[in-house]
Amino acid sequence: MTVSDGLTDAQFGPHRFAAGEGGSTQFRGARFDVADLRGARFTDCDLTGVTIRDGWLVDVSISGYVSNVTINGVDVGDFVSAELDRRHPERVQFRAVRDAAGVRAMWDTIERLWAAAGERADRLPPAALAEQVDGEWSFEETLRHLVFITDAWASRTVLDESMPYHPIGLPQSWYPAADAEALGIDLTARPSYAEIRAARADRMAVLRRIVAGLTDADLGRGCRRSPAPGYPDEDRTVADCIGVVMDEEIEHYRFAVRDLAVLEAR
Repeated sequence: MTVSDGLTDAQFGPHRFAAGEGGSTQFRGARFDVADLRGARFTDCDLTGVTIRDGWLVDVSISGYVSNVTINGVDVGDFVSAELDRRHPERVQFRAVRDAAGVRAMWDTIERLWAAAGERADRLPPAALAEQVDGEWSFEETLRHLVFITDAWASRTVLDESMPYHPIGLPQSWYPAADAEALGIDLTARPSYAEIRAARADRMAVLRRIVAGLTDADLGRGCRRSPAPGYPDEDRTVADCIGVVMDEEIEHYRFAVRDLAVLEAR
């Protein structure tokens, strides 16, 4: 049994848009001919099936879920994946998880990686931790998002708690503000770094308790609650839900250390 089959929240947004449940369709099927798109920015956009012909891609930065992306006749997906695996071997470890012992070993790795990232963050000026690098989430915002992920995909699904959401948690950008407010989340909150660290430590302890007592049989148990209102009504197992949490931890760690390197260089 693998815990890495479920959709991650990073993938969930585009799937939601494809189902016609959210996101603007203003430019679906649009055609841009001899258009100057220099400096354009696309965030949380579903670009499935996009075709670019005779374009100038210079100083272009792309991040996201990449599959079957062909540039000048070359599918670059495998190259990108292999390089990410080289830089972040925790991705390889995650894909190899098949049982409860593997889950525990993976969580050990995640705790170790984030502890090291936290030590790097502690050496930076406090203002830097609230700074967004190139418009991405700040280090503080990333930790707040992982608080929400734990609440949604562990406390609510695996532990079957109806309203486990911390007020300073930060949902994905597509999640409606009114729905977040109904969960008791204050999107306007500006908590201190100490408050964020405390909430984050508490949520990581929740995962530690879950995986500490996890058995192989537990992995196949069904979870009756969705992560939060607005998520699809789908069958989910404990393995699926824990897998989402760990995948989010791994991917956001990658983003966080990328941006920490920029802040450190300044």
